[in-house]
Amino acid sequence: MSTTAYGSGEPKAGLNADRRLLIDGRLVDTDRKLESINPATAQMLGYAPDADLPEAHAAIAAARRAFDANDWARDVGLRVHCLSQLHQALIDHIDELRELTIAEVGATRTLTHGPQLEGPIEIVRYYTDLLKSYSFTNNLGIKEIRGARHHRWVEAEPAGVVGAIIAYNYPNQLALAKLAPALAAGCTVILKAAPDTPLITLALGEIIAQHTDIPAGVVNVLSSSDVAVGEALTTHSDVDLITFTGSAAVGKDIMAAASSTVKRVFLELGGKSAAIMLDDADFASAAQFAAFSMVTHAGQGCALTSRLLVPREHHDEIVDLIAANFAQVRYGDPSDPKTYMGPLISARQREKVNRMVRRAVDAGAKLVTGGECVDPGFFYTPTLLTNIDPDSEIAQQEVFGPVLSVIPFDDDDDAVRIANNSIYGLAGAVFSGDHDRAVAAARRIRSGSFSINGGNYFSADSPFGGFKQSGVGREMGVAGLEEFLEHKTFATVVG
Repeated sequence: MSTTAYGSGEPKAGLNADRRLLIDGRLVDTDRKLESINPATAQMLGYAPDADLPEAHAAIAAARRAFDANDWARDVGLRVHCLSQLHQALIDHIDELRELTIAEVGATRTLTHGPQLEGPIEIVRYYTDLLKSYSFTNNLGIKEIRGARHHRWVEAEPAGVVGAIIAYNYPNQLALAKLAPALAAGCTVILKAAPDTPLITLALGEIIAQHTDIPAGVVNVLSSSDVAVGEALTTHSDVDLITFTGSAAVGKDIMAAASSTVKRVFLELGGKSAAIMLDDADFASAAQFAAFSMVTHAGQGCALTSRLLVPREHHDEIVDLIAANFAQVRYGDPSDPKTYMGPLISARQREKVNRMVRRAVDAGAKLVTGGECVDPGFFYTPTLLTNIDPDSEIAQQEVFGPVLSVIPFDDDDDAVRIANNSIYGLAGAVFSGDHDRAVAAARRIRSGSFSINGGNYFSADSPFGGFKQSGVGREMGVAGLEEFLEHKTFATVVG
């Protein structure tokens, strides 16, 4: 396949790019504007409202009223009805959402048929179905205490007003993985879009306002470049819970800020996941997995296995296989169905990636292939590094670009030690011809998700989250719903 950057990346004619905020059931604009750039062309795509503190406070007040004053929190049937409407509305508008996701996020057309769009839409269906069968009451039975019989039970109720702050890389996934379970639980939500990708998240708000019966104030959607807006969500006493996806550094700041009002905090943060090829693995298939997964969405994925651990005696053989696979990656215009890898989100992010690669080389790493910026747009070629110190910056810090570091190990124990040598613990992978051996290694590595011989763990029904500084809590699955629930214990004396 060609590795030429095509760079057109323009949305189809007639795409409605400009969008509005959703506050208290109304679609509103602001005089201030936030530019959205097409990362495949570096050209202007459209404008989003640039909300400031008055809009943030209005959204918080609307969410508080909607939670306290209407039946949303108590009416499971209404929630099922509205989530069903939302799922159908997303399907009805999928073509428009697809083109906007490609144009603003730089996601390839193929990815929109999976985790960039169609997969997230199915999260809404999953929680709609779960809500129909989930029991919000757990009967503890009768217990005799001091001569009296006491009937006890536990009820799960919504946590309250949720501030949801998302990152730019998979905005549909991140928004719906927070919004759908929060709504299913009975919470009200203020959803803050990522400044680099505001339009696609605001489009979700417009669909909710125009095509569902979700009551005014239950969902509010903001876009803003002002850090004070995010700070308001994390510190305001009327916000009960914060859910955030982004960098570990910002996550720590949010956790600290939320402590002033003792908010519940769910954090899905960074990763520096390792893929391990044990010495009995099928090197060819494992190398293909490692290479092509690493450049998925130009490496802008927190769970991607950016460290590849290989048997020392097979190091050069595997490096050659990875390099050959990287040479086959077709990058360029994300709207072309044949493109495998699109651009990085911005010039700023590309420069960050390039600086990290240059520092790694200066520190002694070998650049096997890649390490090139390609214009127009913000493309960066698939990059393979060897001779990596496991304690170095490139092996320890999240790059968020298409950069794979190969590190040799001596035996299974050494591989596990290197994999665990990280402040993160989000995901991982292991390859072996012996299933039991692979599972045994995986169980020793402290991460929230693990792929065995290419298995796909990511789905609406499977909890996702990390150990250590990769975060707190879980998204998706039953665990994802329960992040947004509080539990209240009742007891009454019976005859």
